[in-house]
Amino acid sequence: MTVMEAAREHRVRTGGVDLCVAELGDPQQPTVVLVHGYPDSKEVWSEVAARLADRFHVVLYDVRGHGRSTAPKPLRGGFTLEKLTDDFLAVADAVSPDRPVHLVGHDWGSVQAWEFTTVRRTEGRIASFTSVSGPSLDHFGHWIGRRLKRPTPRRVGQLLGQGAKSWYVYLLHTPALPELAWRGPLGKRWPGILRRVEKVPADDYPTASLPTDAAHGAWLYRDNVRARLRRPRADAYAHAPVQLITPVADLFLSERLYDDLELWAPRLTRRTLPAKHWVPRTRPDLLSGWITEFVTSVEGGRTGVAARGKHADRFGGQLVLVTGAGSGIGRATAFAFAEAGARVIAVDRDGEAAARTAELSRLIGAADAWAETADVSDEQGMEKLADKVAAEYGVVDVLVNNAGVGLSGSFFDTTPEDWKKVLDVNLWGVIHGCRLFGRQMAERGQGGHIVNTASAAAYQPSKVLPAYSTSKAAVLMLSECLRAELAAQGIGVTAICPGLVNTNITATARFAGVDADEEKRRRQRSSRLYGMRNYPPEKVADAILEAVVHDRAVVPVTPEARGAHLLHRFMPGALRALARVEPPL
Repeated sequence: MTVMEAAREHRVRTGGVDLCVAELGDPQQPTVVLVHGYPDSKEVWSEVAARLADRFHVVLYDVRGHGRSTAPKPLRGGFTLEKLTDDFLAVADAVSPDRPVHLVGHDWGSVQAWEFTTVRRTEGRIASFTSVSGPSLDHFGHWIGRRLKRPTPRRVGQLLGQGAKSWYVYLLHTPALPELAWRGPLGKRWPGILRRVEKVPADDYPTASLPTDAAHGAWLYRDNVRARLRRPRADAYAHAPVQLITPVADLFLSERLYDDLELWAPRLTRRTLPAKHWVPRTRPDLLSGWITEFVTSVEGGRTGVAARGKHADRFGGQLVLVTGAGSGIGRATAFAFAEAGARVIAVDRDGEAAARTAELSRLIGAADAWAETADVSDEQGMEKLADKVAAEYGVVDVLVNNAGVGLSGSFFDTTPEDWKKVLDVNLWGVIHGCRLFGRQMAERGQGGHIVNTASAAAYQPSKVLPAYSTSKAAVLMLSECLRAELAAQGIGVTAICPGLVNTNITATARFAGVDADEEKRRRQRSSRLYGMRNYPPEKVADAILEAVVHDRAVVPVTPEARGAHLLHRFMPGALRALARVEPPL
C-alpha cells in the first residue's frame, strides 16, 4: 500500500469546486499543509508526506482542476490567486479549525502560498511558510521593475537570464496550444522527460491525470502572471516566518530572483541545495528534514533555524561524517560543518578524542553530533560502523575521508610492513569509506558528496616519501574515477590536497630506517618546521566546505600545494628536479 492509499481522503466544497483533501498522521500534532505545483497533483508530495507523517498532521490537496478536485466553470478567471486563497482557507478551516497551519509550497504551490502568506485575510491562519522553487508574483514584479528603472549591465543580464528560463511561460499564454500539447504527445512523454532531465525516479508519479491537470493548470499562468507582474502589490509582506529553499541548478528560476527578499520577509531562513526543480521527488529526505527542523523551531517559539555560520543555508540539518575527526584537519572540518548547522558524526580510532570533537561541535552550533570509534583500516569494523550509522542516524549526505598517517624514509628503508600500514590507512581507509557510505548514498538516490583527503604529495614526487606519496596519489586517482562514475547519480567527489598544515600528524609520523632516538629527533624537527609554517587546519576545513558547495574536483589548499599543482600540470620536469634535492634531516 502506498502512502497516498493509506491517507484519509475527503472533500471540501468551496467556490463552486470540490477539493480532494488527503490527511496523514496524528491530527493532534501541528498541521503541515503541502501545496503542489504545475503540472502536478498532490501525489508529487507523497515521498515527503510519508517522512513528515511520523511527526506532524500532514495535509495534501489537489488544487482546483487538478487530480481528483473538480475544475471551475468557466476555466477562464477560475484560477485567480484570490480564488486559490479562498480554497486554501477552506482547507485550513476543515483540517485545523483552531490552530494555524504550517504551509509548504512547491513551484506554483509556492507562488500561491506566497499570496496566502502576504494577504491580510490569512493573518493568524499561517504559522510558517516553506517556499520551494516558486517566487511571489508581486516580488517578481518589483524585481523586474527595479531592473528596468536602473538597467545596469548586471541587472540587464539578470533580466535576460530569467527571461530565457521563463520560455515556457510565454507558450502557456498562447490559446489552445498548451491544451493540445498536453493532451497529445507532451502528456505521454512527460514522465520520460522528468526521468532524463530531472532524474526523477520512475515510480507512481506522475499520475494518469497529468494531461488534464496540465491543460487546466495553464490557466494559473493566464489568470495571474501578466496582471501581477504589471501591477504588483506594494504591501506583499510576509506575516509569518519564511523558509526559502532554492535548488541552485533550477532550470526555470534564477537564484537572483530572491535577491533582497529580506525586505518582504524579515523573518527569513535561506536554504540552498545542489538539485534541479523537482526536489519533492529527487530530494525528499533533505526537504522533509528541513521542513521538520523549521516547523519544530517555529513551534518552539523561535522564528527560524538557529545556525548562522557560513554555508548554513547549504548544510543546515545535513548529516556529515568525518573520519580522523579527533584532531587536526578532521576536527577543524567537523567544527566547520557544525557552525553551518549540520549533524556531525565524528569518527576516530581514539574514542575520547572523537567524543570531545562531538561535544564541542554541539556547543559550536551543530544540529546534533555523535562520536563513533573506528579504525578506518579495519574492513569489518568499518562495515559495522556503516550499518550502525544507517540504522541510527540515516544516510550520510557528506562523507569526509580524512584519517591518515605519515611515513618518511627512502624506498629501500621502507619495509613491506611499513607499506602495509600506510596503505591500509591512507588508501584502504578511503576505499572502505567510499565503498560503504558511497553505496548507501547511491542506493538512496538523492545525491551527496564525498571528500577524500589526499595531499600535495599526490602529485609532487619526493625521494623521502615514496610510501606516503604513493598512497595519496592513489587517493587522488580513486577520487577522479569515482567522480566520473557517480556524477550521473548526483554524487560529487572531491580530492583535497592540503600541503604543509600545522597538525599533529608530524608528532605521530613514522620514519623508516632509523632507530627510536633518531625518529624522535626527526619528529620534533618536523613539528617545528610545520609550526613555523603555521598554516592552520581551519583554512583546510573552509576549503572543504567550499569544495562541496561548488562541487570541485581537485583542491590544492596552501600556496605551496597550488604552486606544485601548477608545476605538475605545466612543468613536470621542474618538480622532478626538485625531488632530487637532498632534504634537511
